[in-house]
Formats: sequence, structure tokens, C-alpha cells
Amino acid sequence: MHGPTAVPPTVVLVHGAFADASCWSGVIGHLRAAGLVVAAPVNPLRGLAHDAACLQALLDRAAGPVVLVGHGYGGAVITQAAACDGVLALCYVAAFGLDAGECVQDVLCRFAPTPMADATVTAQGRGGLYIRAERFAQVYAGDLAPRTARLLAAAQRPLDGRALTERSGRPGWACTPSWYAVATADRMLNPSAQRFMAQRMTATEHVLDASHAVVLSRPEAVAAMIREAVAQGMARDGGHGPAPVGWPPASAGGLP
Repeated sequence: MHGPTAVPPTVVLVHGAFADASCWSGVIGHLRAAGLVVAAPVNPLRGLAHDAACLQALLDRAAGPVVLVGHGYGGAVITQAAACDGVLALCYVAAFGLDAGECVQDVLCRFAPTPMADATVTAQGRGGLYIRAERFAQVYAGDLAPRTARLLAAAQRPLDGRALTERSGRPGWACTPSWYAVATADRMLNPSAQRFMAQRMTATEHVLDASHAVVLSRPEAVAAMIREAVAQGMARDGGHGPAPVGWPPASAGGLP
């Protein structure tokens, strides 16, 4: 039987739609304070197949173990990109944990619509879906300061429509222990849908009173869940040496 590994895995944080990697700043601070190595790549938001392939290319460069964390649409990306070997755990934060053959739109349509349903728009000349600036705080960041919500609305990144309709392959959670942070005040992804996906993957649930911007409003609680997944993953795993020199890559702020 393997003993616990002496080297913590790299925690890879994958952001969701309408955001960028900076949304993880608070979580990163807590994880680094706990001595963990963290990478927060940019999710291209160009469609599930493309985004998952970019993440997989990054993971292929890691010789050591990893824990994958996805927020919102980022959950769909880690679900598809996760390989059973080398991924110790999956952490979902108000995120899509799709099943084989399922797409994001399937989940959204299965449950009562949230205010997001009539708050997104295709921006003329820019392409992709955005949240209307005047609705952003209401649907995405209800528990953040108004000034912060306005900044997030102005800096949001577009989501390609293919991200909603491309179907997932075999889910990583089928062979990897999973954790799920349910955001009970989420107005983007119905909390009932979150509970359904968490229970379907038999995830360890953490229930947080937070909006969809939970990674910004409750970073300490999100980091605590990730640390729990890391600790249990290390206890199960054994024999891994340190990550190779150059991992995480210097360009961890962006994927190809």
C-alpha cells in the first residue's frame, strides 16, 4: 500500500465565463500561505473542446500530481480535461460538472431559469456573450461591493456560444474524487442544479452562502475546501516526487 506523498500537488485553478484568472487572487493568497504551489491559467472561453484541449496540453507538461479546480463554466473544462492518472482530485466551485454527452445548456434548461437567462447579450462588433453591465451585479456578484461589481462588469471576457452547446466526453469525476462548493445565493447557475451535479458525482459538498462570485466573496472558504481535497488526495497517493523544474510554467497566466 502506498504511503502518503511528501510533495503537495500543484493546484490548477480554471476560471469560468465572463471572468479572467484574476478572480482567483484571494484564493491563491490563502493557498500559497498554506505552502501550496498554484497555477491559474487563462481559460480561452472559445468552446468546450478547444478550452479542454488547451488545459490538457498544460497538464501534459506536469510530471507531478495536480488538483484541478473549476469555477462556473471552468468546471465543464476540468471535467473534460481531467485524466485519471496524475489528477488527485477535482474541485467544483458553483460549477458545471457535466456527464458524458451533456452540454452546459442541457443543465441550464433542466432547472428553473435564473436572472442570467435574460441578462446576457451578444456584443456588436466584439463577438461572444456578455452580461449586460447594468445587470452584472444582480446576476453575478450580488455579495460584492458595487464598485467591485462595476469593475468586473467592465473587464468581463466574452464567452463563445459553443461553450454552451458542445457536448462533454467521459467525465473526469467518474474516476477521480470530487469536491463541490454550492453557492446558495447564485443567480447565474441555479443552486438546485449545483446540488444535483454534486450529488451525481458523489462529491464532498461544502455549502456556502454566496453569489456566483463566490471565489471573490468567500476566498477563504473556497481555499479551505481545496486544502481538504489536497490533504485527502495526498493521503491516498504515494511515490510522487517534486514537480519538474519549470512547472508551473512561467506563462501560467495564459494557455496557448
